[in-house]
Amino acid sequence: MRRRDLLMGATAMVTLGACSGDPKFKRYSGPEVTYVVVNKNERRMYLLHHDQVLKSYDVNLGWAPVGHKIRQGDGKTPEGRYTIDRRNPNSKYHLSVGISYPNDKDREIADALGYRTGGDIFIHGQEKPNRKDKKDWTWGCIAVRNREIEDVYAMVRDGTPITINP
Repeated sequence: MRRRDLLMGATAMVTLGACSGDPKFKRYSGPEVTYVVVNKNERRMYLLHHDQVLKSYDVNLGWAPVGHKIRQGDGKTPEGRYTIDRRNPNSKYHLSVGISYPNDKDREIADALGYRTGGDIFIHGQEKPNRKDKKDWTWGCIAVRNREIEDVYAMVRDGTPITINP
């Protein structure tokens, strides 16, 4: 009888442990992130609560980092004001949060030049976390380490404004 109780208890612990969820999904209960700022020249991203920096991260950008994204495939990270508008828990880059690029101004500029704007600009993690990424390797996104995107994913809500500075 005692052996059966021990076995049942161990089974229950294993079952409950399996229900604890994916460790990449963290919880955050601190101050609200009211604004995200990316300074491309510094390769730095800041998560702010009003004017207080809550967290900051080194970032990698698009493979052609200087200048504003004008067209699909140019390798540039956009510059301007956007919002965080979606999230992808199944991203090939661990986790990702979407940026509302292109906005109306971006579309207007691209249309005037006869280009397609592209899209799918995200803040995301790494595709291969055990490999040291070269500098500025994305197609226009903002990349951080996987453990950092876990924080960003937990802290930043859809609708949060983001400004990407040159």
